[in-house]
Amino acid sequence: MADDTKPIGDIPEKEPEETGNAKSNDVTEVGEDEVIKETENGVEGATTAKKKKKKKKKKKKSGASGGSSPSNIIPSKKPHGRLLNDGAFTDYYVKHGQTDPPTIPVSQLFEGKGLEYPVGDIVPHPLPEINSFRETSAEKRAQERMQADIYSKVRHASEVHRQVRSYAQSFIKPGIKLTDMCEMLEEKNRELIEEDGLSRGIGFPTGCSINHVAAHYTPNCGDDTVLQYDDVMKVDFGCQIDGRIIDCAWTVAFNPRYDALLTAVKDATNTGIKAAGIDVRLCDVGEAIEEVMESYEVELDGKVYPVKCIRNLNGHSIGPYQIHAGKSVPIVKGGDTTRMEEDEMYAIETFGTTGRGYIVEDMECSHYMKNFHAPHIPLRLPRAKKLLSHINKTFGTLAFCRRWLERADGGSATVNGTNGQGKQEKYMGALKNLCDVGIIQPYPPLCDIKGSYTAQYEHTIMLRPTCKEIVSRGDDY
Repeated sequence: MADDTKPIGDIPEKEPEETGNAKSNDVTEVGEDEVIKETENGVEGATTAKKKKKKKKKKKKSGASGGSSPSNIIPSKKPHGRLLNDGAFTDYYVKHGQTDPPTIPVSQLFEGKGLEYPVGDIVPHPLPEINSFRETSAEKRAQERMQADIYSKVRHASEVHRQVRSYAQSFIKPGIKLTDMCEMLEEKNRELIEEDGLSRGIGFPTGCSINHVAAHYTPNCGDDTVLQYDDVMKVDFGCQIDGRIIDCAWTVAFNPRYDALLTAVKDATNTGIKAAGIDVRLCDVGEAIEEVMESYEVELDGKVYPVKCIRNLNGHSIGPYQIHAGKSVPIVKGGDTTRMEEDEMYAIETFGTTGRGYIVEDMECSHYMKNFHAPHIPLRLPRAKKLLSHINKTFGTLAFCRRWLERADGGSATVNGTNGQGKQEKYMGALKNLCDVGIIQPYPPLCDIKGSYTAQYEHTIMLRPTCKEIVSRGDDY
């Protein structure tokens, strides 16, 4: 990304000369006034002269530097959680001219200045014997140019995710109430992406599953759960622009005794990303992940636990407005021999556990999503019809949670306004009816055995014709 600000190295060359001139000018100009006012008002004249001198100095200095650009600010604040990369800073976004905390919509930082959104981590596809030609193929480059608008939307959503999660890492610490954490994160997500109904907004509810709960937990209204020092929490949230969803997650832990678990899962996810690519079999990705994950072990309270893959959780392909687009990426060997294809998007995610390595649905449900292929089903209950109409216009086929239904805007201020018209009341019977007839799919929390600890890392990748782009990769993980 081109930076049109003047290099910092140029400033010292100009400053001494201009600053020196400013000083000499100030003495000459102020001298007469100073003599006159000292005679008439004594000390007041000297004070007034000093003030004038200061003002003139400031003007000269700003002129010399050509104005201080926010992009010259260096990120400096470190996150509270462990095992993020050394380059992780909670104020990462200031290098793009963002405020701290972030308040400027991401589109204004890039499109508004005529800049392109940051490109993700670019790596070649595996299987060089059949894919190496892609890197120099003019035909493949032409294909990419035709999809430049899609790539831009994906990168836009990815940058929003990076900035929101960096901001979240500044306040996720022991003692925070999970409801407050989710609402702060989601409000910032809406603000930076400029929420606009189904066109732009949150991709799915913020997951904050703790310890033995691996996924699909977000607090319902009235849930007072507080994050503790010894907890292991998976933070999983998404951004979407025109249905192009970024699905990305990391694990928060404060106690160093969980370091081996987090390292195992992060290493396994990076291995899965490295193995994925055009013409790669899904089962081969799973085999590579399992080999790395299960080479680790964790010692807790004097007992050694092998790190196991949660074998019935998978990565998945992503389609427009469809978080699970049909293909599953296993995290253990065996399974589907289907191959990954050009122009597909995938969420590569891995889950490690100190438990049995198998999850079941448990606890109160908070996540729901309309069935992407739901047929038209006549509904008898007026409340069910009303709720379905609200879901269709507010969320479409994107996932939602009960907490959003109970907001004054019903999940979208753009669609429903903020006067309370969108808030859903006494809706549980209607929601159950929509689930029973198959229009809405519930997604309860997924749990390993109690007392175990689970971790997750996840990135979204694009299988471009010429290369593989890890669009959600950041300085943090």
